[in-house]
Amino acid sequence: MVQEGFDFDKEYGVVLEGGGAKGAYQIGVWKALLELGVKIKAVAGVSVGALNGALICMGDYEKAVDIWKNISYSSIMNVDDVEMDKLINLRFKDINISSVSKQSRKILVSGGLDVTPLKQLLDDNVDEKKIRESDIEFIMGAFNVSNLKAMEITAKEAEDGYLKDYLMASSSFPLFKNSKLLGKTYLDGGITNNVPIDMLINRGYKNIIVIRIYGIGVEKKIKIPEDVNLTYFAPKQPLCNVLEFDRKKAIRNIMLGYYDALRILKPLAGNDYYIDTIRSQKSYLETLISPSEEEMGSLLIPNKPELHGEVYLRKCLEDAYPQLAMALKLNKGWKYSELYYAILEYCAKKVRLKKYKLYTEQEFISVLYERITEHFKKEDKADNIMQLALSLIKNILA
Repeated sequence: MVQEGFDFDKEYGVVLEGGGAKGAYQIGVWKALLELGVKIKAVAGVSVGALNGALICMGDYEKAVDIWKNISYSSIMNVDDVEMDKLINLRFKDINISSVSKQSRKILVSGGLDVTPLKQLLDDNVDEKKIRESDIEFIMGAFNVSNLKAMEITAKEAEDGYLKDYLMASSSFPLFKNSKLLGKTYLDGGITNNVPIDMLINRGYKNIIVIRIYGIGVEKKIKIPEDVNLTYFAPKQPLCNVLEFDRKKAIRNIMLGYYDALRILKPLAGNDYYIDTIRSQKSYLETLISPSEEEMGSLLIPNKPELHGEVYLRKCLEDAYPQLAMALKLNKGWKYSELYYAILEYCAKKVRLKKYKLYTEQEFISVLYERITEHFKKEDKADNIMQLALSLIKNILA
């Protein structure tokens, strides 16, 4: 079952999905887990999830961030960064056809993209001894082409000196050049099981964090036992292409992972913004009906006969606000808190309020109030939602 609320007293297994360049998001989630003291007892990963899992077991967050903040195409594959960026981003008119043709022939002849740089990256940064001695159990998945079977490799059981090779095997994306390991050929573990929740369930873990990045691979169907609690962390917006190893995108994705994780762990209010607050649904309702009948009538029920008292309130709550919720694209069964923040976030986007920041509610509404006021000084065109937000905030700040 999916866990309601986060229990910091429990110990967790962490599942890291495969997804290439999208993996920077997982490092951002890890940052939040570290800051809030979440106890990690196991990591199961495939592909980039296995690489990040190794860094988590080493306990070296700074090293992980440094790797991702300096990532490039040429740090993973033996390619020209400029030409690869044009190809990945479909800027065909800028591509040097001669150069790409030459590289393509080399790739075809050699059996795939040369990932010698990735192997060097692992040699320089992965400490096999630390991983083996870690208190965190580490499991990675790979696909054995030689016998057409999915494999699970644990750090403590892997042959001595071969842990980095198994990491390479788990990360062997089908476009990459394959290399043999102990006489066998391997492919990316995501080919058969890109979200390896079962690796932890089968080892007895009951509380599991699943970090989704929506990579390319097979999501294996598994039955979740009733006594297993799953907590999902997932991006609400696209991260990047799986092969888009661009440092700017990586930095952005780390930031996304961090703030998305905070939203669940703290938890935070808001859908697009990150607001630290604890309020009851009753208090949100009181805020929503706090403007005067005159203000509400002009903003929510324009061109209608004058309404008062209970009839006016019923009209707002049963007609006007549901219509506004629909206009703001809230899901059916929305709560008063969701409508309140949807109104404020609509305005925050309009006035370009900084999104990736942890706000207290007081800070959020204070800054928003100033920005909306400035907006109306420059903009003559009426916007009923922004005027409503201003009325709501005024009553809170009063």
